[in-house]
Amino acid sequence: MATTFVPEPRLLDSPRHRRWTSLPPPRNRAASPPGVADVAVVGAGPAGLAMAAALWHRGVRDVIVLDRQGQPCSRFFGRVDTLGQRVLRSPYEHHPGAEGYRDCELLDFARLHWGLLTPVERREIRMAQAGHRSVVPVDVFEAYCRQVAVTHHVGERTWRATVRELIPAPDNVAVRATDDEISVGYVVLCLGEERRPAPAAWWDRGRPDAQHVSYWDEPVPEGQERIIVIGAGLTAAHLIASALGQGRRVGWVFRAAAERYQCSDVNAAFFRPEGRSRFERVSWADRMAMMRAQRRASVMFEFRPLLRQAEATGQLAVHRGHAVTRVTADPRGPVVHLADGQQVAGDHVVLALGTIPSTGADLLAADLVGARDGWPDLDEATLAYRHAPRVFAIGAAAGMTLGPAARNIDGHRAATGRVAAAIAAALGHG
Repeated sequence: MATTFVPEPRLLDSPRHRRWTSLPPPRNRAASPPGVADVAVVGAGPAGLAMAAALWHRGVRDVIVLDRQGQPCSRFFGRVDTLGQRVLRSPYEHHPGAEGYRDCELLDFARLHWGLLTPVERREIRMAQAGHRSVVPVDVFEAYCRQVAVTHHVGERTWRATVRELIPAPDNVAVRATDDEISVGYVVLCLGEERRPAPAAWWDRGRPDAQHVSYWDEPVPEGQERIIVIGAGLTAAHLIASALGQGRRVGWVFRAAAERYQCSDVNAAFFRPEGRSRFERVSWADRMAMMRAQRRASVMFEFRPLLRQAEATGQLAVHRGHAVTRVTADPRGPVVHLADGQQVAGDHVVLALGTIPSTGADLLAADLVGARDGWPDLDEATLAYRHAPRVFAIGAAAGMTLGPAARNIDGHRAATGRVAAAIAAALGHG
């Protein structure tokens, strides 16, 4: 009889905001980015951090990073803390950085800080060393990202700016940002993913105000005792766990007939070179089918005991197999209307409907993006836009080239390797 290993929920309770080893602050920088640079990286999340590190190793140092928050990974960890998330789904093998160089890797970093870790976290390190699946604490990952930013001089080259338009020319790219126009040789878009909006039909009677409805990356107002979470994925699970930990009652609504639990967000084969190669060899239609299959919502196994216990005690009410038709405001609070006529009432609704890749369509002309089924037209070898070869994309936008792993941290490393090599060669850095 086959058995399934279910990790302990205690893995979800890693401490947050510990005091890590002090690192030197970034060197002073000008108030505004320079007007000319070899490379502009747009977005300073884990993908942007990995890209800047990869370019640094290739000897490309005239790089500016433009980010809405102005600090490496600030938006990423802000979203994580809004969710109350304590661990990552990505294992220790997946870390932002450059493949093929002798950097301190995430597992090395955790071992160097052994004394700051809990017994459960130390056991995860031993699991990783033995080649088993392991769970990385958000706290460890954030401290590691800070170290990568310092050792590769990313922080001192990052400016707060909202990029509004890219205008490619044969010899450069004009980057129009909040208050500046910058001329660069190459641009790398590390835009990540944006939340998927609710269907417009849900608001046929007017959208309830923010006191009653919010998205997963927005804080839930204080004093709301009955929370309704819509969505079946890991984000929904984190929201539910956080609400349960605060003593709130939770209603959980999703269209699938049952929760889908799995260890990783995509099949591990796609993280390996042979898996990516297999994806690249098949037709566009087959790629689309693989992407649909891999982007189904799922939850880490660690949540299962917690959620089942809460359902058994009545603190969690699960509405499986129910499509939402609309969300309305009632004097007593919001009401979620289901396709079979049921109504779920609460004090606040949180929408965890997944994310969609940022493809560059807001920054580049449509003919340059060359979108097909919502995906940009990228060169298979370099991840450059075919119609704007001085602009590259990594992260989720490269999904139809690299496969489902593109949106994962390990996929970022594979993407940065291709892009950094192409840019370094073009700039004469070998």
